[in-house]
Amino acid sequence: MRLDKLLSNMGVGSRKEVKALLKKKQVTVNGVVSKDSGEKVDPNNDEVAVNGEVIYYEQYIYLMMNKAPGYISATTDKREKTVIDLLGGDVQHFSPFPVGRLDKDTEGLLLLTNDGELAHELVSPKKNIRKTYYARINGKVTVDDITAFREGVVLEDGYKAKPGDLVILQSDAISEIEITITEGKFHQVKRMFEAVGKQVIYLKRLSMGKLELDPALKLGSYRPLTERELAYCMSLKNK
Repeated sequence: MRLDKLLSNMGVGSRKEVKALLKKKQVTVNGVVSKDSGEKVDPNNDEVAVNGEVIYYEQYIYLMMNKAPGYISATTDKREKTVIDLLGGDVQHFSPFPVGRLDKDTEGLLLLTNDGELAHELVSPKKNIRKTYYARINGKVTVDDITAFREGVVLEDGYKAKPGDLVILQSDAISEIEITITEGKFHQVKRMFEAVGKQVIYLKRLSMGKLELDPALKLGSYRPLTERELAYCMSLKNK
């Protein structure tokens, strides 16, 4: 890998800024000052430092976010705030993207990464990754709804959703439920409840496969995956 590419990828600066650092003799490779931005380095074996601080190369980044309402699950948008706007510059340079999508007004677990292979494993319908949500519903949710969801409800466009596991936490004029599905179609949970004549008024994703929302994460905050969470993600890639 070129030296300037490694440094720019790790957020040290743009290619132009890296060249300026090299001219000032502020970059070393294995303890030797480098002046060549195109010098070939091995990220796994060579020690690259800027002003004496060693730069550790990371190819991928894996972040768990508790998505806040009001942000869309996209990397850029001309009109709306995106979940990437919630990230600090220290991780934005990895160019992470949201895995799957949560609606603008939906909260909860969102994985952000630049690992396209992992993203495919988590969102591909063929993989049947279970996603669990907590929701408040305008309307009394009943056992009949549990049966309908288990059999697969037909959405407004004629598509029959895959079976979903519905658990009633409270059945009243405003019901509280948990639902687990293996699909992620546009407005999936909302459309499923509309199919049984009810309306979702609050929605929060709790888990995605074995990734569970960290209760310590405040709305809009994020953290790197733990070793255990990362091991689960790697197991999906290595299947």
